[in-house]
Amino acid sequence: MGAVDRRGPSRGAARDGRYLGAAVRIDQIEAEPRLAEAVLRDCASLTPEIDMKWDALQPGPGEWRTGPADGLVAFARQHGLAVRGHTLLWDQSTPAWVRARLERDPGDWSLVADYFKTVLGRYGAFVDEWDVVNEPIDTGVRDNLRATVFRKAYGPDYVARALHEARAHAPHARLVVNDYGFDYDNPVENARRAAFLRLLEDLKARGAPLDGVGVQAHLDLGKGPLKRELLAPFFSRIADLGLGIAITELDVKEHDLRGDVAERDRQVADHVQAYLDIALEQASVTGVTTWGLSDRHSWLQKKPVRPTASPAGLNRGLPYDGALTPKPVYWTIQQAMLDAKASPMLTNR
Repeated sequence: MGAVDRRGPSRGAARDGRYLGAAVRIDQIEAEPRLAEAVLRDCASLTPEIDMKWDALQPGPGEWRTGPADGLVAFARQHGLAVRGHTLLWDQSTPAWVRARLERDPGDWSLVADYFKTVLGRYGAFVDEWDVVNEPIDTGVRDNLRATVFRKAYGPDYVARALHEARAHAPHARLVVNDYGFDYDNPVENARRAAFLRLLEDLKARGAPLDGVGVQAHLDLGKGPLKRELLAPFFSRIADLGLGIAITELDVKEHDLRGDVAERDRQVADHVQAYLDIALEQASVTGVTTWGLSDRHSWLQKKPVRPTASPAGLNRGLPYDGALTPKPVYWTIQQAMLDAKASPMLTNR
């Protein structure tokens, strides 16, 4: 691969308080000036939605496609924004050729080592925080680890091993484990919170270089209310382990798209307000990233959306509607972040 241009200053995220970011794609930013304006207006940090995943960067052995990731990094550096590395290991973004190699030769760590060396060597100067392992946990299974290609090939120590590998190539970055399904009071998510905490405790006890966690926060209006008595202790337990917490993929799933738009927007905004009221009172929460900015670009849409589509017909769980008009949840997030930055508990950060 060629070298990324390292010229120019990089301001990074707002370091005097919590940052607000979004997952974005450079092709969409370049195609839509209004989206680019919204990104620059609202974000201190950008997460590559798809372009820094393994199958996007290295679709074949020796075949590198770094153009989109390079473009996003260049855009961020041009405008003084931070870039969050997402993600090094994720089962669902593992290239088919890597799966095939590991089926033939399980235990061949050189695949991971070479990939980390190349990617962290290329982007490590510009990325302060990496999702080293994405979505590793499961419940009701051995070790509470999902049966990913990496768990099958390398055994239960693969998470710790990946963190050590990342530290070797990115000695100054914050290394993170990112996962979902912690938000609601139901048997599955209650068990997932417990399993995630056990993984974090084990990694810390074994001296793995884990600096923080990513809590995805894909909220869902169909799952009932958010309960402070469950979420606040969960955040506190993570903080007690000395780990930072990033809210990494915030959005809201609706279940009825036929109702009055104003009422739907109120429900989304109220749900996000309830979540941020709990999350942001924990001083270890360093920032909030939404998984996209505009409903039209949301992964929650069931099919691709044309720019002319009616915004009312879309899942309305992101700050801007499909026409890039801010919705009530936009102002909810903005005010929550302003209140958090003004909080006395942040004065010594």
